[in-house]
Amino acid sequence: MFTSDREKNCIFCKLIAAGDSEFLYEDNEYVAMRDINPQAPVHLLVMPKKHISGLNDAVGAVTGPAMDLIRQLAVDMGISESGYRVIVNCNEDGGQTVGHLHFHLLGGRRMKWPPG
Repeated sequence: MFTSDREKNCIFCKLIAAGDSEFLYEDNEYVAMRDINPQAPVHLLVMPKKHISGLNDAVGAVTGPAMDLIRQLAVDMGISESGYRVIVNCNEDGGQTVGHLHFHLLGGRRMKWPPG
């Protein structure tokens, strides 16, 4: 099932392999689920099923479809018109706490700037 120790120890890979029932969206390439520590009324995590450590290892073939999915999820969650924020943290100093590429989709309230 897992092809490396990184995948075997990755919490997101474990959730994906288990077919977590909490997924709001799933296809052959991506999953989306609610963040367990939401920072906004709508806070979803969107990630590729394939283990990619972070944005530095991603390519347009991953990020382009992810953005299309995020745009559709924003419509589905009713936040596309009022506005939303997409965040990708990269590596430790960038705030990445799980070493599996994931996008945060936040909305449902007015976002502040700077974010942190």
